[in-house]
Amino acid sequence: MFEAPYPPWDFTERNSFAFETVVKRWPVILTGIIDNIYCRNHELGVSLPSKTPAEAAVLEEEIAEGKKIISKIGEIKYDMARDRVLPRIPDDGEALADVYNSELDRLADKKQNTWLTVPWLYSECYLYRLVRSFFVDTKYWKEYDPFLTQKEATFQKSSKAIYQLATTMHELEQDKASLASHPDNLKVIFKEMIQMCLWGNATDLSMLTHLSHDDIQHLQSVGRDAQAARAEYILRDDQEKVWNHLTSLAGKDARIDFVLDNAGFELFTDLVFADFLVTYTPYVSKVVFHPKLIPWFVSDVTPPDFKSATASLLSPTFFPQESTAAEGAPAASASEASREHLYAMVKRWESYIQSGVFSLSVPIDHPLGASDVKANFWTSPYPYWNMKELAPELFEDLSSSELVIFKGDLNFRKLTGDVQWPMSTPFEESIGPIAGAFPILSLRTNKADVIVAVDADVAKKLEESGEKWRYNGKYALVLFQPRGE
Repeated sequence: MFEAPYPPWDFTERNSFAFETVVKRWPVILTGIIDNIYCRNHELGVSLPSKTPAEAAVLEEEIAEGKKIISKIGEIKYDMARDRVLPRIPDDGEALADVYNSELDRLADKKQNTWLTVPWLYSECYLYRLVRSFFVDTKYWKEYDPFLTQKEATFQKSSKAIYQLATTMHELEQDKASLASHPDNLKVIFKEMIQMCLWGNATDLSMLTHLSHDDIQHLQSVGRDAQAARAEYILRDDQEKVWNHLTSLAGKDARIDFVLDNAGFELFTDLVFADFLVTYTPYVSKVVFHPKLIPWFVSDVTPPDFKSATASLLSPTFFPQESTAAEGAPAASASEASREHLYAMVKRWESYIQSGVFSLSVPIDHPLGASDVKANFWTSPYPYWNMKELAPELFEDLSSSELVIFKGDLNFRKLTGDVQWPMSTPFEESIGPIAGAFPILSLRTNKADVIVAVDADVAKKLEESGEKWRYNGKYALVLFQPRGE
């Protein structure tokens, strides 16, 4: 199997974002899980007086299990701060415990199995799989997503951009005939969609430990002026290459795939982009969305997140109204027309899901944590370059796609192995043997140390500026790799 000629990013470089992650971000995320379970337990406890003795006994057992999960997470926080050895993941019946433990054994042989010596990519994936095992080892918390409340709350704060995009799509409907006969106009809209999808990644809850609501609104702003202003921050921009590839698909009944990143607003923008491709262009007939099967990196899309997205968007009470906007959420002061535009668009998405134009790579009712041979790989610790050997069924499936869109920073880290490539390394080289297997589009806002495909002089200037450009989310990459000949 392929091995990169450079070492992976780890926590030994104290000025890296990797080190900031282990000493600051992870403790905040783990504390958030503890708080979430505590609040859930409190709600259960408050309801006890109204229950029958039998019902109360069940709730008491559930509360006790919640306390046990809190204790286990507290132990991880304690051990992390003291650079202790990573514990083995228990054989809990869910996928990949053996994979993580085998890699942990290999790292132990190299004396890289403590919280500050382990490679960053492995340890971050391991952390979420370990936390998942705490929930699996219960009777009442197996299908509980400790990040769901946070994902939904952030989604509800995105109403302004959501209504605006729904109206934009409605206006496209009025111009559908002229768009079909003027590919250059389609190209302009396509590039706007790419940027919308790219910067929609700004809503990454594992990163939002210091951003205010106004910051989120700014990052999500849509429109030509905002996108034009952001263009200078795209350090490598292959949009033209992607468009040329897309137009070559006319008449091919083409399928494209989204390897999803964040739920909420970003998933909404992914669906808008997919809608544009199948509804308003002659190039795409089917879109497949690939979720994560367990709660993952706080905000990643799970099958329940995907299923609930359309229902939330159609609910008249999901977004806060003007009279209930007191708690920091913006009022959903959309016009009645904008609400109708959103309703019509989301009903179209539902029809696409029912007809198979849109599909999830697993059944839409797939239970949280259930295994699937074509989806388990996304929550493994492995780089994507060895997909053919490690996940042959998934590799074969993606090989029939005409474009696989990898969303977000983690997917980029896995494409490139999260290793310390020279910053000007060509994208094709950095993704190893997966290059050419199928057409790849990576949409990545920079939120980690690994950088490739950036002009050496540009990278040097940014490094010398002192700006945290590698991971502050201000800069981005749009990278395309075509199918091999």
